Amino acid sequence: MGAEVIIVEVVGWTAAAIILAAYILLSLGKLEGRSYLYQWMNVIGAGGFIVNSGYNGAIPSAVLNIVWAAMGLFTLWSVWRARQSARAVIP
Repeated sequence: MGAEVIIVEVVGWTAAAIILAAYILLSLGKLEGRSYLYQWMNVIGAGGFIVNSGYNGAIPSAVLNIVWAAMGLFTLWSVWRARQSARAVIP
């Protein structure tokens, strides 16, 4: 097994651990669904899955994770905008 394969596997397993940790923390009430940390964990984890899935030719999984990452980025943007609007209202 070459170094490239090992790196892709480490990226995939790290992504799985990050997404699993995000879900566990959400389920335990330690994170909120619209928190920056939860969303960044999902975006980073999905990015790792995109690399691993794409490399291994699992195109449906890669596409799913592209959508997953896009949803996370959109949520981060919408939370940021809502917080900016709330700050603008408070004198």
